[in-house]
Amino acid sequence: MLDYDLVIIGGTPAGRYAALTATNFPARVALVEPLSNSQDLPTGEKESIELGLRYSQILSEAARFSQQIRRQQLGVRWDAANSKMPVELRFDGVLKWAEGVVANLSEIDDLGVLAARGVDVIFGDGEFVGKRDLAFVAGDRKLRSLSYLLACPTLPAVPNIEGLSAAGFFTSETVAQLAKLPQLPESLAVIGGDPSGVEAAQTLARLGVAVTLAVKGSHILAKEDPEAAGLVQAALEAEGVRVLTGTEVTQARVIEGKKWIQAGPAAIEAEQIFLASGRRHNFGAFNLEAAGVKFNNRRLILNEKLQTTNSRIYAIGDVAGGYSFPHIANCEAAVAVKNALFLPLFQIDYRGIPWAIFSDPQLARVGLTEAQARRRFGDDVIVCREYFKHIERAQMCGETTGFCKIVGRRNGEILGASIVGPQAAELIHAIALAVRRGMKVEAIAELPYIWSSFSAISGQTAAVWESQRLRRNTLMQNLRENLFHWRRYWNR
Repeated sequence: MLDYDLVIIGGTPAGRYAALTATNFPARVALVEPLSNSQDLPTGEKESIELGLRYSQILSEAARFSQQIRRQQLGVRWDAANSKMPVELRFDGVLKWAEGVVANLSEIDDLGVLAARGVDVIFGDGEFVGKRDLAFVAGDRKLRSLSYLLACPTLPAVPNIEGLSAAGFFTSETVAQLAKLPQLPESLAVIGGDPSGVEAAQTLARLGVAVTLAVKGSHILAKEDPEAAGLVQAALEAEGVRVLTGTEVTQARVIEGKKWIQAGPAAIEAEQIFLASGRRHNFGAFNLEAAGVKFNNRRLILNEKLQTTNSRIYAIGDVAGGYSFPHIANCEAAVAVKNALFLPLFQIDYRGIPWAIFSDPQLARVGLTEAQARRRFGDDVIVCREYFKHIERAQMCGETTGFCKIVGRRNGEILGASIVGPQAAELIHAIALAVRRGMKVEAIAELPYIWSSFSAISGQTAAVWESQRLRRNTLMQNLRENLFHWRRYWNR
């Protein structure tokens, strides 16, 4: 006899969301919250990844506010520990506010709420046993279930840099600890250009920290459209962030109490180091091989139904790969839970899931980049962009930096879109819905947009895209030209 309909190996907000989703059907669910923490993480908090994201965005908003005041040149005083910026904003007050917001948000997925909904919450480390008679053993309990869901946290990918561990570093999980230092560091070296590194670099630069960001690639945010990432990079450099591209960090050392990194041919002094070089899984303790779960290049092999090579074991969140965005993990959870509890009929479709990087300007994307689309569809791709400087609301607000780019096929199918500019995280949703529902560019172009609003950028870009498609259809252009000529001639 089975004990549960679904056993979730959690330790992440995505695992808790999956458990809450399963109770709506209703199903008998167990949520295993592991006790062990990796020594790679300088924090013992189980929700550290989610907490880091929340702290990062809250501090980013505070830094953006301080910059707005500074631009207005009000001449008042910044009261942070070691900042000389003329802004009246107490940094200790910002931290208290951030802690309050994070505490309120943490109540949403509190384990007590899950227990009240009937979820059997089990604390303890565990592993899979058997292959035919599959079970998950947590502590002294053997949990037998129809299906299992891996929703466990990943760890920061620590590159092979000599002396890095000894020198010490912060990550996206521990950005709150960085902000809570007795005083902000005078200098910071960011290794890697993933979203957390970009956001941290810009935020701390705005708080008066001298920031150097080093990436091995040709530009930051390597997974994004180079044109969009380049504009974000230019914004960082304009605010004083020193960006070193094509630069590999090979060594980190502490000399006379000061930290140094060897970035390409340059030795750079930095009071603190922030690591932003991606994630890696932590499956070693779960004995997945014994359960018939296979890996490719140390990554889980998953199908579109989010099943591993053992069809009874599913995976979501960071362990499924890609960016560490909570909303993507929740979308995966909704699909995986239905497949695990009923029949595996539902497939995950990432094309219609948008995401955003909360830099300034923001960068948001859905679907394919231009390069990805051209590799896949060749000459059947039309790309069009419109700039915020042509949008009335952007001119009124003085926020004209950025653009919207739509990538589509000649038949009007939307393959992807990137928006970099003000409120990009909000504006991308209309296009994402169109992608998700199979709507064409024409639908975006014909939607009436409120005057005056930033959202007009989507409609204007789509309208320009449609015009560009019509101009490329020379046969139709000639037919229309002949029609107009014939009408003018016969109506003289």
